[in-house]
Amino acid sequence: MYLLEHDAKELLAARGVTVPAGCLIQSAASVRTASLPSGPWIVKGQIAAGGRGKAGLIRKAANIAELEANARHIIGSKVKGQRVAAARIEQQVSGAREAYIGFLLDAASGGVRVILSASGGMDIELVPREHIHSKLARPDARSLTNCVHELARNLPSEIAPSVRDAGERLAHAFMELEALLIEINPLFVYPAGWWVAGDAKIVMDDNALPRQKALESLVESRAAAYPDVARKHEHGFDYVVVDPQGEIGLLTTGAGLSMMLIDELRAAGLKPYNFLDIRTGGFRGETRRLTQVLEWISEGQKVKVLLVNVFAGITDLGEFSRLLVKAIAAAPQLKVPVIARLVGNGLPAAREVLAAAGIALHTDLDEALAAVRRHLKP
Repeated sequence: MYLLEHDAKELLAARGVTVPAGCLIQSAASVRTASLPSGPWIVKGQIAAGGRGKAGLIRKAANIAELEANARHIIGSKVKGQRVAAARIEQQVSGAREAYIGFLLDAASGGVRVILSASGGMDIELVPREHIHSKLARPDARSLTNCVHELARNLPSEIAPSVRDAGERLAHAFMELEALLIEINPLFVYPAGWWVAGDAKIVMDDNALPRQKALESLVESRAAAYPDVARKHEHGFDYVVVDPQGEIGLLTTGAGLSMMLIDELRAAGLKPYNFLDIRTGGFRGETRRLTQVLEWISEGQKVKVLLVNVFAGITDLGEFSRLLVKAIAAAPQLKVPVIARLVGNGLPAAREVLAAAGIALHTDLDEALAAVRRHLKP
């Protein structure tokens, strides 16, 4: 779960990390009624992606008229395939040096990689490797803090104390939030010795939601900003639109198999619309989840065919097929052909049920994809 900058800063501020005063707006018209911090300001479009500055989503404003103009330009625009639905307005920072600090979970080692640099900002990728200081640490706040102190010895003396202080606070936040990544770029460091997080990127493990009540409340209150995570939190399974222009709706089970199918479709020049991971046991005895998925897929304006790809172990495919037919009837808005590729227990019964509903059953993926292609032809 990639947090929007505004939400990342709110979470960090609650844990003692200094951030510029700011507020969130969702339209240019709301500029005059928002609780604005003191100017001059900077308007920052909120999308879950880096490189916003170079994409024109970060703009300075010296007065209300400029604020409104920038907000009007940014909100509603589309960058990197994402529509900008909101902007954060915050105080401009001046007279500070830009540094960098990051914490990244290293799955291979089971540790956390701590990264410091005396240089930061939009061109962080251009900083020479020898000026990036990095080390793995054990995943606990004390070890991360000690690592920050060790790496900070490589930094200029005029900024090292500020980076150490920021690193200590961020180390505790990283562990408390069960984060996968926390990155502050730039970390503004003032000559007087204080600092402020100019930008904040946080990537969370959404499986931690039940333990992270602040994050859970955020997802529930701002579901429109995090639709995929909100859906999973409410319904108990993953559903993600991978290509709004996709032509093939997918009703699939198993995260690995579903991703493999998406890769195979793309390699074949086909355009899947969505990713779905529901364990077959989640279909038993009721059609609510199946119907919900079909309704979501029906929202795809370019979807021309539904591909069902299910490998069943304990679940009986005959039962699954009966539920599928009922769900299709309960979601009449999905008016596309259905291609089913099923493998596993209860196949003969499934074939009979689907045949009665006019749905051909395939056990071979290539045959199923050939049928899909026929329905995609103009």
